[in-house]
Amino acid sequence: MGIDAAHDNPYDGGDVKSALAQVKRLTGPHSEEAFVDKGFRGQRYHPKAAAVYIAGRRNLPPQLNKLLKRRAAIEPMIGHTKHDHRMDRNYLLGKIGDRINAMLSTCAWNLKNLWRYYVDYPLPVPAT
Repeated sequence: MGIDAAHDNPYDGGDVKSALAQVKRLTGPHSEEAFVDKGFRGQRYHPKAAAVYIAGRRNLPPQLNKLLKRRAAIEPMIGHTKHDHRMDRNYLLGKIGDRINAMLSTCAWNLKNLWRYYVDYPLPVPAT
């Protein structure tokens, strides 16, 4: 739902609050749940307004386990974005350049998906 560049190799758990704030800013409604990997462990960084579920936990209801497994479908998208849309190497300077590179890579991913949609499902041509 959102993307941002992280600088100076920060702890992943500290990014949950800013990521949820960005999702709220972009989509409108507040996210009540967040599904994260094991890099986000640490309760003191998690926001109080959202439930944070960490992958690999036991004794969760089957519905939450299903949602945690669904999260694994996002990981290949991140890898393809890094490899196919030039996030493996950044040619722009500084922290602003990092953010611009992340934003442009995401735009390229979205444009590729839109292209596939319109090529696979072309608009009907009116009969003349």
